[in-house]
Amino acid sequence: MKISYNWIKQFIKTDWSAEHTSELLTDLGLEVEGLDKFQSVKGGLEGVVVGEVLTCNQHSNADKLKVTTVNIGSGEPLQIVCGAPNVAAGQKVPVATIGTTLYTDTGDAWTIKKGKIRGEESHGMICAEDELGLGKSHDGILVLPEDTIVGTPCADLFDVENDLVFEIGLTPNRADAMSHFGTARDLKAGLQQKGINVELITPSVSAFHIENRTLKIDVDVINKDLAPRYCGVTISGLKVEESPEWLQHRLKAIGLSPINNIVDITNYVLHDLGQPLHAFDANKVSGNKVEVKTLPSGTKFTTLDGIQRELHEDDLMICNSDKPMCIAGVFGGIDSGVTENTTSIFLESAYFNPVSVRKTAKRHGLNTDASFRFERGIDPNITEYALKRAALLIQEIAGGEITSDIVDIYPNKIEDFQVRLSFDKVTQLIGQEIPKETIKSILTSLDIKVNSVTETGLGLTIPAFRNDVTREADVIEEILRVYGYNNVETSSKLNASISNASKFEDYKLQNVVGNQLAAQGWFEIMANSLTNANYLALSDQLKAEHNVEMLNPLSQDLGVMRQSLLFSGLEAVSHNINRRQHNLKFFEFGKTYHNYGDKCEEFKRLSLFVTGHKTEESWSYSPQSKTDFFFLKGSIASILDRLGINRYQENTTKNDVFTEGLQLSIGRDILVDFGIIKSKITKHFDISQEVFYADFNWDTIIEVAKRNTIKFTAIPKYPEVRRDFALLIDEAVTFDSIKSIAKKTEKQLLKNVNLFDVYQGKNLPNGKKSYAVSFTFLDDRQTLTDKTVDKIMNKLQNNFERELGAELR
Repeated sequence: MKISYNWIKQFIKTDWSAEHTSELLTDLGLEVEGLDKFQSVKGGLEGVVVGEVLTCNQHSNADKLKVTTVNIGSGEPLQIVCGAPNVAAGQKVPVATIGTTLYTDTGDAWTIKKGKIRGEESHGMICAEDELGLGKSHDGILVLPEDTIVGTPCADLFDVENDLVFEIGLTPNRADAMSHFGTARDLKAGLQQKGINVELITPSVSAFHIENRTLKIDVDVINKDLAPRYCGVTISGLKVEESPEWLQHRLKAIGLSPINNIVDITNYVLHDLGQPLHAFDANKVSGNKVEVKTLPSGTKFTTLDGIQRELHEDDLMICNSDKPMCIAGVFGGIDSGVTENTTSIFLESAYFNPVSVRKTAKRHGLNTDASFRFERGIDPNITEYALKRAALLIQEIAGGEITSDIVDIYPNKIEDFQVRLSFDKVTQLIGQEIPKETIKSILTSLDIKVNSVTETGLGLTIPAFRNDVTREADVIEEILRVYGYNNVETSSKLNASISNASKFEDYKLQNVVGNQLAAQGWFEIMANSLTNANYLALSDQLKAEHNVEMLNPLSQDLGVMRQSLLFSGLEAVSHNINRRQHNLKFFEFGKTYHNYGDKCEEFKRLSLFVTGHKTEESWSYSPQSKTDFFFLKGSIASILDRLGINRYQENTTKNDVFTEGLQLSIGRDILVDFGIIKSKITKHFDISQEVFYADFNWDTIIEVAKRNTIKFTAIPKYPEVRRDFALLIDEAVTFDSIKSIAKKTEKQLLKNVNLFDVYQGKNLPNGKKSYAVSFTFLDDRQTLTDKTVDKIMNKLQNNFERELGAELR
């Protein structure tokens, strides 16, 4: 939000520098993010003075040039070569001296230098109107009145306005400060707290009166919930033309382009008092009637920007007896606005429902100065005052007469808030006792009325324009920001409480796993929760009816909430591969979102993506080995093992995004699905290399981890015994089957089963493969003998032969 310092000084008389004012506004919660200089004439006409042309002779080498001598009131007269057809001796003219910087229409700067033009020296420039930025005329030099004093700075002559503009980062709760008046009100409170007594000057509207009642326009507010207050008045006999310079300067200072005097006044009052206004051409209000209502869904309406829009059934519209004229509080229509032919207007000032305006603005992708204020909640009690203020300005600048009574439809007055403030609560929250008189002074300076005073607290009435101050804590925040956060002493004692948090808290387990993966060379990614609905076509398991759709998507690519972390992760993989980063290991903690008709749900997931080589190219790793299914499986196993989850079943995954993969589960609880992503999916993201993906159900992981009991045991006293089998088995047999049979065969002494070699190829029958499997045995009570181990190995061999058809090689 831009705030002009000169404009603020119309409400509050202060001689503080802009820099000190910036600091005070920031302390008050209106953070000044920048301070810019504004000049009504770019460059401020610095270096341009009034000169008198003493002589004017024809240039000897150019028919269209004249050689002049000009007195600028100091030193010797200057010789200046001039090409203007109207230059003549005896004229008073603006002269840009050597070193002066002038600006083009596009803002480009150029500096006046001493030079020669066709052999004649030139020590300055006699300027035209457009060259100084005072107008658009370039027919000749600007000739000043004869009585103009030579040597006068042109900045004084043309009353160049110099201003400083605050760029304020306004927080959404500070709707009361969305104007110069609101900012001045806060500034007054801040200055009074510093012992500087200033008065807030409110423009008078006592001169407002009705000349006649010749143009009455009836108003019917049909949707009173959406328009709690609606005011209007007609003004006739006005003339639409360019605004006076002072008004144009005010608007230009805050970045607005002047349009015409009527529209400029409505914009001026909006930024002056914070009340949006709208002017309708009264001749276009058919039936001399205004209706405030909603229209059927699908109704066509063309706004001021020339775009035809389809209205929603909840969009509040300002209509005449035939058709809509304006989207209430958001944007005007193309057919009802003020033009150069307008001679009478219906001037609207209203308070519209903030939620309704915001929904309408978002639906149509509109963000205007009016909607910005209505959405946050303006002062409902300033509506009529602002209307009178604007009407008086229109009469002053555009002429005309007030030709109707003010219509003010306000059936249910929005009441001020009543809050009880405890002095003890103030001290408790702030951590420092503030004098009671100081508290009362601060509240009064903020227009908060003190109704009652007791030893323990205050009874307060909060004005309706402070819609963010409804609780005792809100009032204390107001006191503190004016009192000054910097004035609260820092205690030399630090008090802290220790919270009793479970080690299985989500964030703790995330940190454990995240740190482990990072230490193993994985990189964490954070993808957008919004995604493209078209990705659903890549998997039959994701249903369009389960999409959580955005009502106002920024684009088609961000139209729905994601049902899977897969596609946003592949976007990151593709992005990196396209930048020649081929060896990737990514992980992401994120949520998926699902619409199940009667309810919407979200689930926490952990995703892993790995592709390319296991390590970067190096002399010590030659040749490089590619990541594969088992590399991903090892990483998954290490995560589960770190969380104490080591007893789970392996089954073939049913997830259709994988060409092959596994699912790890405990009973009905699915822990993770992982495998190789189908090539048709990776090709969709322009990825040509294999990508391995794991999808953890993190909510289930947390619950399973909570159920796990971690036992600590001493290092075994007795040695382990390892024996190996080389098994010839069918290709369809999995290692999990071998491991399962082994565990069933020997439940006490068998501690570990490991697959350390796989062979398929020559010297083996068709359809067969060879597994080299190791078995580790341990007895906690005694040293194992060969006889005991041989007996177990025989049992294992018999069971493998019987159940798997295995043979020893």
